[in-house]
Amino acid sequence: MAVPQNFTDMIDTFTKTFVIAHDQDTDEHLAQTLVFNAGRLAWRIRELGITTEQKTSVSDVVTEADKAAERFIAGALETLRPEDGILGEEGAARESISGRTWVVDPVDGTYNFSTGSDYWCSAIALVKGDPDDPDELLFGAVHRPAMGYTWFGGPNIPTTRDGKDVEKLGDNPLALVGLGTYLHPTYLAQEPVREAWQKVAEQVASLRMLGAGSVDLGSVADGTLGLWLQHTVASWDWLPGRALVEGAGGKAVKFDAGGVTWCLAGNEKAVNEALALF
Repeated sequence: MAVPQNFTDMIDTFTKTFVIAHDQDTDEHLAQTLVFNAGRLAWRIRELGITTEQKTSVSDVVTEADKAAERFIAGALETLRPEDGILGEEGAARESISGRTWVVDPVDGTYNFSTGSDYWCSAIALVKGDPDDPDELLFGAVHRPAMGYTWFGGPNIPTTRDGKDVEKLGDNPLALVGLGTYLHPTYLAQEPVREAWQKVAEQVASLRMLGAGSVDLGSVADGTLGLWLQHTVASWDWLPGRALVEGAGGKAVKFDAGGVTWCLAGNEKAVNEALALF
């Protein structure tokens, strides 16, 4: 369903009001207010009723709430940070003049979101260089509306949840951590990918497959989840959460196995033990 013109006008009016209120924000504060408002906006739209469109599969979907939340973020950044680039999951794109790019996932966990689950979030990261292989990851911000909290942090910024520092990640071994992960059902039949995944999955204390990577990674950063593993991860699904894990003293890496590229994050000991399996 196309978003009605009066609806887009409402989003644009909301964006203009936001810009006026936040024109003096630092990058760090702006990121947190953007994901907070995007998440709340998406929540309100869902309450009014949404339609769902398939993208690549029955579980890869988009709603008008995703599009509206990204329209809001992109519109605000175009005014407040006109020289920065934008890369959004739902198509927002602008070349960077400054060398910096905001990487946006307006609703991460859209399948969950579309079925009424509370396990979803809005996420953003700021990078220098190519978003797919950044020269520097500055920070990430993730807001989970159902819980009401926002994670924020980066490689050189201690990670917080609602402004309070999370504890630095301890060296828990692989056998004692829970693994947050995702493997699409179609990959279960692809032996090289499945076997690569099983090498790690069979060594952990427990498995969690919850369907929103940035929530998973925020949970790794604050210690409520131990480790995260997924393959073929888009920049908007990886960079915000990677920043949070690194800001909590953890390790976040990419590696190749089974013909695909995996993203892995957690405390350094567990990550290194997982890498040693390959």
